[in-house]
Amino acid sequence: MKKHLINNITTLMILALTVCALANSGCASRQPQNQTADKKGPVIVASKIDTEGALLGNMIIEMLQDNGFEVIDKVEFGPTDLIRKAIISDEIDIYPEYTGNGGFFFDDTDPNTWKNADKAFDTVKALDKEQNNLVWLDPAPANNTWAIAVRKDLSATEKIKTMEDFTAYVNRKGFVKLACSEEFVSRPDALPAFEKEYGFKLAKDQLVILAGGNTAQTEKAAAEGTDGVNFAMAYGTDGALAALELMVLEDTKGVQPVYEPAPLVRGEVMVKYPEIADILKPVFESLNLVKLQALNGKIAMEGQDAAKVAKDYLDSEGFLKK
Repeated sequence: MKKHLINNITTLMILALTVCALANSGCASRQPQNQTADKKGPVIVASKIDTEGALLGNMIIEMLQDNGFEVIDKVEFGPTDLIRKAIISDEIDIYPEYTGNGGFFFDDTDPNTWKNADKAFDTVKALDKEQNNLVWLDPAPANNTWAIAVRKDLSATEKIKTMEDFTAYVNRKGFVKLACSEEFVSRPDALPAFEKEYGFKLAKDQLVILAGGNTAQTEKAAAEGTDGVNFAMAYGTDGALAALELMVLEDTKGVQPVYEPAPLVRGEVMVKYPEIADILKPVFESLNLVKLQALNGKIAMEGQDAAKVAKDYLDSEGFLKK
């Protein structure tokens, strides 16, 4: 009798444990599903390795986090060719790119297309969606085009205000040391385009190529005359130009495309999270030339952290909810 009693008790205990295990299993299986349903991301946010890239990349991060996204920060990821390969190969999900680079990405297109802001955006948006499943979101109304800047004292003494003046100065053997990036020298739509259209050619010893391509470095080198530098690769929205006593040479022939910054996103990410377009649209629409110059200046000249400048701006404009 005692043996049967023990067996019955053992059987009841096993049944009770089994029921409990099944109940817990059911609860455990439901909980992650609820968590997964509420979770957004992670979204990998990157940028190029210049001042404005860091600024805009951090703005994207702040806005996504403020709207409940988990974000992986890869700001200042690399130069154009590297970051382009990364987004096409699904290594990153979103980064700020420039519309005018469509002429570089799709070099069989009409070069004049990229000199009109609306045509440039519409064209690169269509081509990238069709060929790479990449989605261009609405751009900022600011042209961050490539340019060459000169020290103001040299501009005054040699009367160099335009690219045509610069060409005349180069061709009469004026002293030139141009600080720039490897990308500026090698890309056919950058320095080579200036040289071809205006009719000058810079020798290797007239170039000081700085790693990374941040215009904060090239402009500082020109302002301080580092290694004899008196000209610098610059961008139209750079905030340091006036403070460093530099002047952008006017591109009178319109050689350079229009470079408006816009978020570039993988198509799969946009299908999953279409709200990203509405989250970022008002931010980029607010960034005109004057605002970008001022924000870039805080980073390049005042030494403020790009993430702080981005957050402060978004707070001041009322874009952040939290």
